[in-house]
Amino acid sequence: MKIWFDVLTPKQILFFEPMIKELKKNNQILCTSRNYREVVQLAKLRKMKLAFVGKHGGADRIDKLNASLQRTVGLTKKIQKFKPDLTISFCSPEASRISYGLKIRHIAFCDSPHAEAVMRLCLPLVQKLLIPWIIPKKEFTKYGIDAKDIIPYKAIDAAIIVKNSANLQNDGTSKDILIRVGEDQAAYLQGQDKTFPIIKAIVMKFPNHRVLVLPRYASQIGKLRQTFGNKIHVLDKVAIGNSLLQNTGVFLGSGGTMTAESALLGIPTISYNAVPNLVQDYLVRKRLVVLEQSPKKIVRLIEKMLFAENKQLKKNAKETLASMEDPLKKLIKIIKTPS
Repeated sequence: MKIWFDVLTPKQILFFEPMIKELKKNNQILCTSRNYREVVQLAKLRKMKLAFVGKHGGADRIDKLNASLQRTVGLTKKIQKFKPDLTISFCSPEASRISYGLKIRHIAFCDSPHAEAVMRLCLPLVQKLLIPWIIPKKEFTKYGIDAKDIIPYKAIDAAIIVKNSANLQNDGTSKDILIRVGEDQAAYLQGQDKTFPIIKAIVMKFPNHRVLVLPRYASQIGKLRQTFGNKIHVLDKVAIGNSLLQNTGVFLGSGGTMTAESALLGIPTISYNAVPNLVQDYLVRKRLVVLEQSPKKIVRLIEKMLFAENKQLKKNAKETLASMEDPLKKLIKIIKTPS
């Protein structure tokens, strides 16, 4: 069988990596992506072969539209030549449109029903959708997919990433503070980055601690350096999130995948809730993530977390992670079942 993966984000590289390796054993695989800083660099780190077609559209609506249209044209030529029997994506709008137009079966994954624009563009066109079991099907059916075509699996996506890094450990001795800058170019989060006031409060309160900041875009790197100078360590090269978390005392994120990874590793984790979502809500209920947006309260939480015993947190994280399944088994079952 010929299978086409469209891999668009750093999270998707790490999520799809074990699936691609397994499916490559008996299938011919084509992996495509787009020119996007973190994806290009992470693919090199992971030695994942990607065919780059088009680019990330940035923050502006017209740029997003043009980038998607141009990418669709370029990808169509490549996919016509490859002639896949199956498309797998994490709800790629271009993969959805091309697969529909060329009558290619499309199986998608998604844990982000809050990404309304992507959901509207993709879900009416996919044949099957795999989702974490904690998200109700109704969060997706409202976008035009039938409930019978939605298959839950008992895991959150960060669990697949963490389990694929089996040698990773965090001994709890580090006092470094790691901050993931918010996603400020996504259609669902325009102009809502809350990171900078929080970073300012942290560097004032913890001048003797290493404060590491992991940005997403080149524009964020420049702004961070201009604003904070040598008071923070700007991680201007893409790194595998798990390797950074290995030496982190407290993690502060926006509620996305890296927040979930940190939580499942038993690291004291705060989310400033830039991306309210059902996966994050689950981790809050499991007492693995604390939500807080006030810079003053975040500083107090970090102070408490840095010097607290976290044995129960680590135990809770380990048990939660162990309870989660590998969605690859369900994917293979769906692939083998005629649509």
